[in-house]
Amino acid sequence: MHKLLIFRDEKLLRRALTHRSYVNENPEEGEHNERLEFLGDAVLNFLSGEYLYRSHPEKGEDELTRRRSALVDEKQLAKFALEIGLDFRMRLGKGAIRDGGYQNPNLLSSTFEAVIGAYYLDNNSDIEAVRAIVEPLFASVPEQIVVVRSNVDSKNRFQEWVQRHIAPTPPKYMTVQTGGLSHAPEFQAKVFVGETAYGEGKGRNKKEAEKAAAEDALARLKVEE
Repeated sequence: MHKLLIFRDEKLLRRALTHRSYVNENPEEGEHNERLEFLGDAVLNFLSGEYLYRSHPEKGEDELTRRRSALVDEKQLAKFALEIGLDFRMRLGKGAIRDGGYQNPNLLSSTFEAVIGAYYLDNNSDIEAVRAIVEPLFASVPEQIVVVRSNVDSKNRFQEWVQRHIAPTPPKYMTVQTGGLSHAPEFQAKVFVGETAYGEGKGRNKKEAEKAAAEDALARLKVEE
């Protein structure tokens, strides 16, 4: 068993593995893992940024930002989840399982974030305990994969365009859930620079929707140019 799955508080791990779809079908279960997912996302963003800052002293802010996005994007976090054996440990509703939930990158990456958040709490909010777990995972990602992914990150490319041509303030995203099922929600995002909307997009989660909005903004700018 991977060290990330060894908990003192087994109930905390159980919650981290419990998706909303499972709670919908088993209301007595209590809380699902979305609050832990929120916490884990913040912890991963900090640790990946700090890891890259130390690992690449020659890189500037823009390059580091792109690389961080590549290290913690949905596809990469889903791979980490599979590496540590999270797939069949996820507690999903029957509908989510029928729809291939154990292999769903969105569910895998979200659960990985939740487990990271739970592990942080289980270790008395000791960031060093989490760092010891995730840095080997970050280091295992081939450099070429990070570079390729970082070069195609649409949110960062749009932010760079905004900061070059309009203002140093980064664009803002407004994202709402527009429908879908509990295990397969749909989100819509709009990206604004000041009060002006530059693009919009849809996705299976907030990250995907915001990425689609940035891609839409970049496509419109290309047409206008």
